[in-house]
Amino acid sequence: RIIMSDPCSFSSFTRCVTKHLNLHLHLDFERHVIRGRVALTVEVLEDRFSTLTLDSSNLSVVSVTANGQPARFSLGPKHSFKGAPLDITLPFDLSRGQHVIVEVTYETSPSASALQWLTPEQTAGKEKPYLFSQCQAHHCRSMIPCQDTPSIKHTYYAKVSVPKDLVAVMSAVRDGQEVDPQDSGRIIYRFRQTVPMPSYLIAIVAGALESREIGPRSRVWSEKEFVDKAAFEFSMTEAMLKTAEDLAGPYVWGQYDILVLPPSFPYGGMENPCLTFATPTLLVLQGSTHLTIWTGNLVTNKTWEHFWLNEGHTVYLERMIGRCLESEQFRQFKAIGGWKELQDSVNTFGANNPLTNLVPSLQDVNPDEAFSSVPYEKGFALLYHLEELLGGPEVFMGFVKSYIQRFAYSSVTTDEWKNYLFTYFKDKVDILNKVDWNAWMFTPGMPPVKPQYDTTLADACIALSQRWLQAKDQDLNSFKESDVKSLSSHQVIEFLSLLLHEDPLPLTHVKKMQEVYDLNTCMNAEIRFRWLRLCVRSRWEEAVPMALKMATEQGRMKFTRPLFREVFNFEKFGDEAVRVFLAHRTEMHPVTSGLVSKDLKVDSSNAASQ
Repeated sequence: RIIMSDPCSFSSFTRCVTKHLNLHLHLDFERHVIRGRVALTVEVLEDRFSTLTLDSSNLSVVSVTANGQPARFSLGPKHSFKGAPLDITLPFDLSRGQHVIVEVTYETSPSASALQWLTPEQTAGKEKPYLFSQCQAHHCRSMIPCQDTPSIKHTYYAKVSVPKDLVAVMSAVRDGQEVDPQDSGRIIYRFRQTVPMPSYLIAIVAGALESREIGPRSRVWSEKEFVDKAAFEFSMTEAMLKTAEDLAGPYVWGQYDILVLPPSFPYGGMENPCLTFATPTLLVLQGSTHLTIWTGNLVTNKTWEHFWLNEGHTVYLERMIGRCLESEQFRQFKAIGGWKELQDSVNTFGANNPLTNLVPSLQDVNPDEAFSSVPYEKGFALLYHLEELLGGPEVFMGFVKSYIQRFAYSSVTTDEWKNYLFTYFKDKVDILNKVDWNAWMFTPGMPPVKPQYDTTLADACIALSQRWLQAKDQDLNSFKESDVKSLSSHQVIEFLSLLLHEDPLPLTHVKKMQEVYDLNTCMNAEIRFRWLRLCVRSRWEEAVPMALKMATEQGRMKFTRPLFREVFNFEKFGDEAVRVFLAHRTEMHPVTSGLVSKDLKVDSSNAASQ
């Protein structure tokens, strides 16, 4: 099956493909818009070619030229999530193989879905505004008119004008700066990306940024409040990169910088070429260089239906790094946790929901709504199952590395991946033919095979959680500090997760747990988050202010929402949860504050007047 189109894009990649983008972006922090000019170098793939369509979303288009001549354009009707097609008629005909430079002058909307404009209150420094973008999966079109599909890869060059007290960085190599010739109060930062990449990886950040060198090809960027802490936390970056290169092949993007976003960023992070986005709460979890760099940015899914190719391989490689740096048992422990997450996602969507297919159909489906742990964990489970069938981790890693080298710089479908698998293991085709491919790929629910993972590290967590669940008051003195000292932080997280799946512990137990394990002083966000939920559930009043503090001093949805919900459900403190939320909502990302106000049953209209 040759893919002729991307259900999430208006642009046709069989008629023409973008080779390069040249961007001029003027960031207007007063109006929350970008005034832009983009020149697309387009290669024509058919004869008598005179019209092309770009993706756009809430853009106001001022003018279009083709090779410098005015070109007619019109915006088609607006689709519920795809935006609107920008139809361009060239003033001439072209034939296959020719290039044309199409230049669009435009302005973004203040509500552009890719762009998050933060007020000074939402930043760490509280003095300067901040902008960051998040284009995955189909939001680049709200920032730049383009062929917004992962099936097309292109290079880019950018000039970004910002007020002179701000700094801009992009998912590209820095190429100098100059005073803006149009306005001496502004600076133009220049960027060059010479490795072809899909549009969703174009990323921009502007704010009161500082940087520190953390390795021969790495700097860490953040507001000055975080920069030294971040430099310390990410000091292992070069070692991680080297381990990853041994497994997956060379890192081709030149620079590997890390940008620590303001605390209000609602997601975990985003691996953009040259510039990985991290959140302040990730600072305590350093150690997973996201390998999407190889299995998403270098080899990319051709459409979002094949997203598992990005994420399943990424998780597989990430756990391989865990095997190299820790142990095989650690990899098995992480795999067990992943299987549980998959189970949760399948329960949330429903076991018959086609969005739980490894390869879903996204015809008329918004990719944002299809997002879950399914492509990550069902993808990993398939790769692990194949590893077991084909001869173990070393053998299968040989295939993964070969796959990355074979499809580097291109976009792939599941069929192409599968054909390559059969070619690589041509002496084991009889084994591959026994795999129930249809059940794995195109059937909803849990996978057809559950791998037998080694439970050694998980058993210790289960045993300790059971001791606490079964303990009577007179047994509490049997608990010792050494119970948790012998566990890794990953195991402590799992121990607390197991307790959260049961009825609340008696308050006496939780107080004893604090007395022997002293979890209040633990700053690992994943541990602290679960510990505080456990305390609030057991109705420990002293934990309430700590829970509300954690819910408001960072903005990751996975922490903030459940913490507010736990306090809100503690009857005595329901009003307090609402009061704290209203006091902090202006610092929150709008996505987060919208969801929390639903959770706390706060009417958004009356809240605005508070």
